[in-house]
Amino acid sequence: MPQFRPGHQLQLLQGGQEFFPALISAIEQSKQEVRMETYIFDVQASGEGVACALERAAQRGVAVYLVVDGVGTADFPVEWEQRFHAAGVNWRIFSPMGRLGLLIPSRWRRLHRKLCVVDGSIAFCGGINVLDDFYDPNHGVLTSPRFDFAVRVRGPLVQAIYEVMALFWLRLQAAHTVRLSDFSTAWQALRARSRTEAAARVVGEGHNTKAELILRDNLRNRSRIERSYRQAIGEARQEIIIANAYFLPGAKLRKGLIHAARRGVRVRLLLQGRYEYFMQYHAAQPVYDVLLAAGVEIYEYSVSFLHAKVAVIDGHWATVGSSNLDPLSLLLAREANVVVDDLTFARNLRARLVHAMEHGGARVDPSIYANRPWRQRLLDHLAYALMRIMLFLSGKRY
Repeated sequence: MPQFRPGHQLQLLQGGQEFFPALISAIEQSKQEVRMETYIFDVQASGEGVACALERAAQRGVAVYLVVDGVGTADFPVEWEQRFHAAGVNWRIFSPMGRLGLLIPSRWRRLHRKLCVVDGSIAFCGGINVLDDFYDPNHGVLTSPRFDFAVRVRGPLVQAIYEVMALFWLRLQAAHTVRLSDFSTAWQALRARSRTEAAARVVGEGHNTKAELILRDNLRNRSRIERSYRQAIGEARQEIIIANAYFLPGAKLRKGLIHAARRGVRVRLLLQGRYEYFMQYHAAQPVYDVLLAAGVEIYEYSVSFLHAKVAVIDGHWATVGSSNLDPLSLLLAREANVVVDDLTFARNLRARLVHAMEHGGARVDPSIYANRPWRQRLLDHLAYALMRIMLFLSGKRY
């Protein structure tokens, strides 16, 4: 369970319109090192701005490390490969597709987290890919921005994020014998070079938010994100709001939401109405039945693509990260969420989610849902069955 640490300064960032200027500004001001991991790196529009910032940082002598996923970023432009190489950007592709692609179940384990650390003093974590808000690789130009969140972090959590990213880079370099102490030393040296500047920012902002980093991987942290959600849901007394792009919770998480609703907690889910992927959307539909029957309110967001993976519980617990509540995230992918215990932060996130539900979400009517056409029911159950078959082939139980 999260062991909240005090002393953080957190800024909630909604969408690329808030995230990319903050990210690019931090990279432009970097002096020693930039580390970044992302699922999608699309070098169009906003993405080009990020790529140029990384290139310029490397050109002025900053150590730049970039990892992208081999499925999310399957076709990185040759031009930018050459530009990164010329500038001195150190970059790797995690688990390239290969000839057989996703026909090999082990390749379903993707790098889905979105993290960045700059000079050991500032970090970013969330669900936002390096992808312009008004563009989708599969659907083209969007008329409204994608709905998503990230968080900018200063404080002790930055070291935790740095260590996770440094260890992952070393593993990619096949340095299997490197111990945590080896890059803890590097961390101390990096922090020493920027301590004066970082300390000035900490004192100036004057916040003391409690937060923790929660990871999901295929080693030591197989279920930490799901357990964190389940604990918070189990302790909820007033309200649960979850916004999640791909929502197909396992039995324990479903029961937690149902029990919360039955004991009088108002449970609201903000899910995709306009969907990106057939299987994830339709596989989630059969789950609606039991949730609606228990009194859970479900809102479908159709203004644009909902890509958020956030939650607010009882006005003080909140999480922002990359993890969906579906088997791909909770059983297979590398994910990262920041969990926060703070009234001000939670209220800010809650206000944005409520606004989205009221102005961009359509509440699912249980009676209309129960009488949806048989063809839609068939598609829903076929997608659900396909998801179960995929899990069986991967050797996972959900």
